[in-house]
Amino acid sequence: MLNSLISTIKRWRKPAETNGPTIVPRGDHNISRKEISRAALTVMKRLQDAGFQAYIVGGGVRDLMLGGHPKDFDVATDATPEEAKQLFRGARIVGRRFRILHARIGREIIEVTTFRGHHSDGEEHEAQQSEHGMLLRDNVYGDLASDAARRDFTVNALYYTTKGFEVHDYTGGVRDIRERLIRMIGDPATRYKEDPVRMLRAVRFAAKLDFQIEKNTAQPLRELAPLLRNIAPARLFDEILKLLMSGYGERTFELLRQYHLWEHLFPDNAATLEAPASVELTRLALRNTDLRIREDKRVTPAFLYGALLWPAVRAEQQALQDKGMPPVPALAQAAQKVVGAQLAHTAIPKRFSIPMREIWDLQLRLPQRSGNRAQRLSEHPRFRAAYDFLLLREASGEVEPGLGQWWTDFQEADEDGRAEMARKVQRSGGGRRGRSSRGRRRRGPKPE
Repeated sequence: MLNSLISTIKRWRKPAETNGPTIVPRGDHNISRKEISRAALTVMKRLQDAGFQAYIVGGGVRDLMLGGHPKDFDVATDATPEEAKQLFRGARIVGRRFRILHARIGREIIEVTTFRGHHSDGEEHEAQQSEHGMLLRDNVYGDLASDAARRDFTVNALYYTTKGFEVHDYTGGVRDIRERLIRMIGDPATRYKEDPVRMLRAVRFAAKLDFQIEKNTAQPLRELAPLLRNIAPARLFDEILKLLMSGYGERTFELLRQYHLWEHLFPDNAATLEAPASVELTRLALRNTDLRIREDKRVTPAFLYGALLWPAVRAEQQALQDKGMPPVPALAQAAQKVVGAQLAHTAIPKRFSIPMREIWDLQLRLPQRSGNRAQRLSEHPRFRAAYDFLLLREASGEVEPGLGQWWTDFQEADEDGRAEMARKVQRSGGGRRGRSSRGRRRRGPKPE
């Protein structure tokens, strides 16, 4: 596909005006309306019939030009959110920082954005910035050319129109697709300060597309990485899901470390990465998640967050045990401390944090297999996740192998086989909790 782009680049025309777009005509690009959702085409047509401009924009165009099959499409228009809302029953205007329209067509929701203008073009109250340069509100509207200049990366600033079936490129995005580069539009440092999440997006697109981050775009990343601390934890949680749970998490992790961004997302994990078992557990968890996504299997942030925070939890638990605290309360206190610290960086909704902690708790129970314990544990709702987590711990070298294979065999055995396995554990003296001092005190002293 890229060879085709290279062979046709010379035929693309650029208008006489210097700030006009490069126009890729219908015969020189591979975009077909068959690959665009019917809902997006409906939104475009309804806007155009009402006298407005309408373009498919962003990642949908980029991925189509790369030969992909995107599922999501965004539409850009010169209609204001209020004007566009009149055209779509049940449409909603959302957002404060960027006001956009969600147009519902059947079961699909198409995001409709009004062309953005330059900050200096609007009223003072429409574009507000923090002391660090981050945009707090930005509803300055403009035209197609200013909208292209306001987008983040050149490969995301391509516009496809069904009027002539052309692709309009104001920023060199087609060139950068050909050269496999992620390039910031405008001054990278300024654009990162406007929205530090753009640093994460640069890494995400580089990992997803297997592109390089252009030199000037990459240069400010290390210096400006601390600005991520100014982003709301809830927003960063959403960005983490895009970064690590979209099928290319392991590559993303390596890039985040390379540009010193990881330590501002998961500082406790970053602090443990000198230990081989910790970095291996992190890589294995991300690799496992990537594989499951490729195989269209279920993934959950509870498991991934559990793996990322576990090395810090274990280190804190061990420190408490060294001071004399028993393992179970030490784990509970360590988990409370590490999760509390992580919440200052990225939110973890309770629907994920509760099962995450259950997976951790089961790591102390999985070795206890005598009597009826193994059967009861296998019926626990988090058993399968805890078992998978144990296998990762063994594969990373954190714990000696053997227990994971026992549980694998137990799950494959019939009822009689399971009972015999539990009896063998009991006869060997393994898989039992030691008596607590509290229990001994309850039974009282031996008689004289």
